[in-house]
Amino acid sequence: MSSFFKKFWWKYLCVALLIYTTVAGLLVSVPRLAIVNETIRALYFHVPMWFGMVAMFGFSIYYSIEYLRKQNSLSDFMAVEFANTGLLLGILGILTGMLWANYTWGSPWHGDPKQNGAAIALLVYLAYFVLRGSLDNIEQRARLSAVYNIFAFAAMIPLIFIIPRLQDSMHPGSGGNPGFNVYDLDSRMRLVFYPAVIGWILLGVWVASLQVRTRQIKQHLEDV
Repeated sequence: MSSFFKKFWWKYLCVALLIYTTVAGLLVSVPRLAIVNETIRALYFHVPMWFGMVAMFGFSIYYSIEYLRKQNSLSDFMAVEFANTGLLLGILGILTGMLWANYTWGSPWHGDPKQNGAAIALLVYLAYFVLRGSLDNIEQRARLSAVYNIFAFAAMIPLIFIIPRLQDSMHPGSGGNPGFNVYDLDSRMRLVFYPAVIGWILLGVWVASLQVRTRQIKQHLEDV
């Protein structure tokens, strides 16, 4: 039992952090800000999902580089499943952001530079999966998608983190607006926000690892 716990401790931590985030995120008091009001609680879900997305895409590009170095099928599996999970978290991030924007900006999609950049970045990653699906040769598919994955990650960084900061944007930390740390991410919110980031990243790793196992089982059955 002790060895089982030592092996899967991070999964228990993931569950505990996400339960804590959900309960505390809905019940712990938050700063009373004009317009934002109680919707600031979306910060505990929307932003950590984006952190998780970036982390998953970062893991994905690492394994793509590993595949190009070693030509190992496991690295290809890891790259594609981390990209899959990153895309899922990105879509959830956009949906929660649209819900938040609907109550604070008056409409779900306001054409904000960060919204547009995030949407384009996800479309770039969708093209990654279209590329994989269009190639039948396993080695060629893995090699070309690994190269494209590097391009996709390089494109995502300016689309989400650089270009929106150079334009007028209603997102905190963009277009001259102060970030959350400056005016409203107080000590109460930090106690929930940072555990939420860790919890969503761990959940992403967990989902990706399960998907990799599924791919390995399917490949084994096909080989048999």
